[in-house]
Amino acid sequence: MLESIDAHLMEAVSALAPGPPGDPRLPVRAGSSLTGERCLELFDAQVASRHLDLAARWLRTKGKGFYNIASAGHEGNVAVAAALRPTDPALLHYRSGAFYVARGRQVPGQQPLRDVLLGVVAAAEEPIAGGRHKVFGHPALAVIPQTSTIASHLPRAVGVAFAIERAKRLGVACAWPADAVVVCSFGDASVNHSTAAGAVNAACHAAYQRLPMPLLLVCEDNGLGISVRTPEGWVRSAYGNRPGLRYLAADGCDLADAYDAAQQAVAWVRERRAPAFLHLRMVRFLGHAGSDAEVAYRTPGEIAADAGRDPLIGTARLLVHGGVATPGELVERYEAIRRQVLAIAEEVASLPQLPTAEAVLAPLAPRRPDRVAVVAARSADPATRARVFNERPPERQGPLTLALAINLSLADLLAQHPELLVFGEDVGRKGGVYGVTRGLQRRFGAARVFDMLLDEQSILGLALGAGLCGLLPIPEIQYLAYLHNAEDQIRGEAATLRFFSQAAYRNPMVVRVAAYGYQKGFGGHFHNDNAIGVLRDVPGVVIASPARPDDAASMLRTCVAAAKTDGSVCVFLEPIALYHTRDLHAEGDDGWLAPYPEPGDWSATHAAIGCGRTHGDGHDLTLVTFGNGLHMSLRVARRLSGFGIGCRVLDLRWLAPLPVDDLLREAEATGRVLVVDETRRTGGMAEGVLGALVDAGFHGAMARVASEDSFIPLGEAARLVLLSEATTEKAATELTSRPGGAERS
Repeated sequence: MLESIDAHLMEAVSALAPGPPGDPRLPVRAGSSLTGERCLELFDAQVASRHLDLAARWLRTKGKGFYNIASAGHEGNVAVAAALRPTDPALLHYRSGAFYVARGRQVPGQQPLRDVLLGVVAAAEEPIAGGRHKVFGHPALAVIPQTSTIASHLPRAVGVAFAIERAKRLGVACAWPADAVVVCSFGDASVNHSTAAGAVNAACHAAYQRLPMPLLLVCEDNGLGISVRTPEGWVRSAYGNRPGLRYLAADGCDLADAYDAAQQAVAWVRERRAPAFLHLRMVRFLGHAGSDAEVAYRTPGEIAADAGRDPLIGTARLLVHGGVATPGELVERYEAIRRQVLAIAEEVASLPQLPTAEAVLAPLAPRRPDRVAVVAARSADPATRARVFNERPPERQGPLTLALAINLSLADLLAQHPELLVFGEDVGRKGGVYGVTRGLQRRFGAARVFDMLLDEQSILGLALGAGLCGLLPIPEIQYLAYLHNAEDQIRGEAATLRFFSQAAYRNPMVVRVAAYGYQKGFGGHFHNDNAIGVLRDVPGVVIASPARPDDAASMLRTCVAAAKTDGSVCVFLEPIALYHTRDLHAEGDDGWLAPYPEPGDWSATHAAIGCGRTHGDGHDLTLVTFGNGLHMSLRVARRLSGFGIGCRVLDLRWLAPLPVDDLLREAEATGRVLVVDETRRTGGMAEGVLGALVDAGFHGAMARVASEDSFIPLGEAARLVLLSEATTEKAATELTSRPGGAERS
């Protein structure tokens, strides 16, 4: 297939009939704005992209190249690059190689051909991912790297477009110009993905409300999703008549047509700050990827018809018929670029790849705890705090519930960080389902505290874009179960950005989630969810799980400081059942209330990531727990003390990274560990805790109690599958009756 495409192109270009000499400064075709000079420049970019694909295949035959998806047939996307500025942020489809080459040539000093080939051979010196993946990206080109995206980057693109305008409104410095256009390209198969549908809906939703949304969506339509055909006319039918979305279509194999449509689309978005959908009809050469054999699902006639629509032949025809170049000149340009690309390919083939696991992990999740502690301890100036809190700062408002501590912390952080945003479902006028964000919109305005449409992918996508634009987002997901609708926005997008850009890009965020069970049977499994395994599986993500009000305040400050300082992606799990809890052991004891940390007190305002908190100093048993389990464990420990069993309770607080040093210390102190885990036996926290103890060489007695591997039902039946104090106490008694354990002092 590779040789036949190359040979057919050479033959077709050589056979073109030259036109009369033309002025390259004039349009290459009547009615088009594409000049001959510009057409020739873009032809070179198209040819370079084609040869990059051919070189990637050549490298693969030598055992030097790795998984690769070709841009061959999609070279018409140079028209989009030509219509944009190199400062317009771009989130590119994996077939947008020609766009990348064209943009690279717009910025002096860049080497886009070498960039791409370094990625093909996974060289450690590759400028964006450092050999971790073959992606299109470069901070100097405003190209934000995407991995093998199936529409998962669209919510982020919507977020970037929104955030450029919101940063401008708030006076916050942004990485992109105030009049920038965000471009996001994707394939025709991707438009059917729920993520794409949700993102386009979010863009239209914003436009309908007259909110600025400078987003250009580019669908590169080759009619195939691997082997699955896209019905003729489907993309136009689905997106051609959406309210608030300007639709334009062009033949991506006809550079003049694509160029004019792209110019029109970009002008529309830039001037009106409204979204547009540019539908470019393409062809696909070299199969889907790697060893994909099209002959298994396409007829020879279909393949031949696509070869006849080769966009390089189309551009050559424009140049030859317009009198800008002869067929022989274009063939020579083609061969000269081939030699250039192959020379680079030969040179990079021997370059070293990443040498160690440490090198691979380096950009994943940096931790600078000393700097984080400094930022966490800061507060807004006294005058600002006095105004925000009406002369009653949080530290003077008495012992607080968990919900009120989080509310006051959010207000304190909003006062301190002008770039901070709080948003989600019902967080604005209503103040949250449980009142946690009550009053914040009134104090700080709807530009900083606002409601989103009911789509978790869009909520997280906005956060992803906001973080890229210099804002500090705190999105709220109303219930943990709702996060599962959009978890790939954390795994596939948020957590990978630093990894695949060597920290050139980052998307700091603190995702607040109302979590866990124990709501006395209310709501069933969608409002009582304890499945956190999907979060613990994501490399580099910080998972905070405060239980007490004072911990919640300090941990939230730490998460925001880590996001601001290190670009951390933090998930902040808030136990719903403890939001308004006041008592611990007896009604009216106010044992679950706590004061707000004093500003400037480092020990109170900062809870270091990966550090637990110990309650009690018993020598018989260590209860290791978190969330609702802390409340239960402290009650169980009080009762066990009546039987002469002395307990200490370690609140993990951080579920990732685990507080391993604290865990081992408290385990060794008693020699017996009972993990009290409100999540499920399979995929729950106990597995990680016990594994950490084994890895650390702990030889004492270990056991666990956990909720059942079940969804949580309605009513009293919920108590049958959730962890209880009774099962915890029984397990603790049995464990302490075993031989072993630390000697009592």
